[in-house]
Formats: sequence, C-alpha cells, structure tokens
Amino acid sequence: MVAVLLWLLLLVVCWPLALAVLVLFPLVWLLLLPLRLVGIAVGGVLALVRALFFLPARLLGGRP
Repeated sequence: MVAVLLWLLLLVVCWPLALAVLVLFPLVWLLLLPLRLVGIAVGGVLALVRALFFLPARLLGGRP
C-alpha cells in the first residue's frame, strides 16, 4: 500500500520518472532473478556443509 502511494506521489511530482520506473522495474527484477537463485543455491550448499561438519559431534552425542 505504501509503495503504491509513493508511486502515485512520484507520478504527480514527476510523471516521466514514474513511467520510467513503471517500465524498468520488471526488467530489473528479471535481471536480478538469477542472482536470487544463486543465493538460494549457495545457502543450501552452506547448510549441507554445516550439517556434514557437525555430523560427528551429533553422532557422539554433543549439542551443536
């Protein structure tokens, strides 16, 4: 809701910039989508490495 109000304010104050934002926002989102997927994959790999690192301690009864 706040984003819509800010966009409407920008539309009133400077309509060419508001229209440019309206057109460019989906393109920027599409360009950043692969980086988000890489971040998710790296987080999964780090979680796997952490689980493997703490596996011997868990098997011996320690608390991580």
